[in-house]
Amino acid sequence: MQLKDYRIHFTKELESIYPKREIDTFFFLLIEEYLELQRIDLTLQPALEIPSEKYGLLNTALARLKKEEPIQYILGKTEFYGYPFKVNENTLIPRPETEELVEWILNEVKELDLENNKQKLSILDIGTGTGCIPISLKKELPNAKVSAIDVSEEALKIANENALLNEAEITFIHQDILKTESLPKQYDVIVSNPPYVRELEKIEIKNNVLENEPHLALFVDNDNPLIFYKKIADLAIKSLTKNGVLFFEINQYLGSETIEMLKRKGFTKVELRKDLFGNNRMIKATC
Repeated sequence: MQLKDYRIHFTKELESIYPKREIDTFFFLLIEEYLELQRIDLTLQPALEIPSEKYGLLNTALARLKKEEPIQYILGKTEFYGYPFKVNENTLIPRPETEELVEWILNEVKELDLENNKQKLSILDIGTGTGCIPISLKKELPNAKVSAIDVSEEALKIANENALLNEAEITFIHQDILKTESLPKQYDVIVSNPPYVRELEKIEIKNNVLENEPHLALFVDNDNPLIFYKKIADLAIKSLTKNGVLFFEINQYLGSETIEMLKRKGFTKVELRKDLFGNNRMIKATC
């Protein structure tokens, strides 16, 4: 089949599920991955025949997309903050909002001049998943000492692979933060993007997320939605250095509650920021 004809077939198969622009994105990602072709190649070589050995790969990907499986899982990779990351069903897919959190941390480090302290900047990421936050921070702050915790051994395997892929030296720790009594050392920056979606909010979640991404990393009980934030705040208030900063990605509906909780825990300077979509998404706290 010619490439132009396959694109028509591909679009028809998915048009009842996805917007046209998203289908186009899927198509070009797949031909780049499987055929080593760019978007311009379709214009320059519309009559190009798809090699028979590649046709099966495209059809398998198409079948998975029809089941609303994320394209990142199909390809086994994504990009975050300009760096490549492996992903699978044991890890959340890194999102643009989290890139904004990384950018905020980097700006804060520079403003506080933390990276020029006599001792190396010490950073801890709690609930690391793919390792996208600590690895990106390490790449941007190569002199920093960066550690990361996760409860999932499978997620840590991927995080380790991503650290190797990006040549970033990270200390990974297998640990359940809810059962942790104290952190191993003092840190200049503690960051976490913990589970924060309440069970009652499942109706807002798209099927491709709900049916594929790990619920362990997504959902919390309606009755105690800040369980991870409370625990991490308790640990951070005792483990942050002077001028150290705590960063959270948060549930957009619980900004006020999260701020009040942090103040009760002893944090005096708390700042809430919106993400690129206009939702309350990030908090910075110092004590």
